[in-house]
Amino acid sequence: MKIVSTAKMGQRHQHALQEKFAHHDFHFYPSLKEAGGVVRDAEILITYGEDLTPERVMEMTRLHWIQVISAGLDIMPLPALGKAGVIVTNASGIHKIPMAEYTFAVLLQVAREMNTLYENQKNKKWDRTLRVEELYGKTMGIIGVGAIGEEIARRAKVFGMQVLGVSRSGHPKDVCDEMHKQSELLKVLPRCDYVVIAVPLTEETRGLLGKKELEAMRQDAVLINIARGEVVDEKRLIERLVNKQLKAAVLDVFSQEPLPETSPIWELDNCIITPHISGRSPLYMERAMEIFHQNLDLYDKGLKDEMINKIDCRRGY
Repeated sequence: MKIVSTAKMGQRHQHALQEKFAHHDFHFYPSLKEAGGVVRDAEILITYGEDLTPERVMEMTRLHWIQVISAGLDIMPLPALGKAGVIVTNASGIHKIPMAEYTFAVLLQVAREMNTLYENQKNKKWDRTLRVEELYGKTMGIIGVGAIGEEIARRAKVFGMQVLGVSRSGHPKDVCDEMHKQSELLKVLPRCDYVVIAVPLTEETRGLLGKKELEAMRQDAVLINIARGEVVDEKRLIERLVNKQLKAAVLDVFSQEPLPETSPIWELDNCIITPHISGRSPLYMERAMEIFHQNLDLYDKGLKDEMINKIDCRRGY
């Protein structure tokens, strides 16, 4: 089969694929644009999913399967792919360790007032009156208890926190003290000291935390968004932060990225901003390729139903 990769990957990963799957014809490019017409007769495509359009999908008449080596699918032309009968798999799960570590890095940054301590250091200010908090005994709400949410919950339990999980179904999870349906969000939010958003962006989750949900949060609560900017009503969130109706927010994602220099979010003294890097890891491609190797092996054996991380193109996840 002709397999085209438009996701930039190192020579080591290319050679490993060519050696293990020598019976396939591999073509490697750093982007879809540079691949040009080569993708038109590709049977399998490896991509980050950022440059596919419905028109491109229509051109690829031999395409059977796309391996997206990221977890987010919100900019993928899923309706067109579903209509064409193309299998879509993603790299869900590869971000769970770095994103869980990021979450606790910023939680401790807020709880232990590390920003203030750093400013004091720069100003040569010795101040032992600073009030700090412990994570121990606090309640964390995790909105979206998938692979990432579960990894965050495991670490929260190590820190002695109570964990309230929220998912579409509300099915029990061993790592959470309680699980709730998404429809019960307004009952969960007032109980949380920390709220972590880790849902995929779908039509169901777009604007999930709007005016009512943000107002339901406690004034001393902290919001951490590592999902997508569109999951939260940004305008309402800014209002809550300006009026000190939330203790703080940690935002790794925004409705517009890069975050414009004119955005008022930059000026908030109770907001930590990071440039969509919570999933960054030196092991990113290593883990993504592990999934692709397993899936290609299953695909070759005709075990398509057993492939990892298959996506329902209608639901978007």
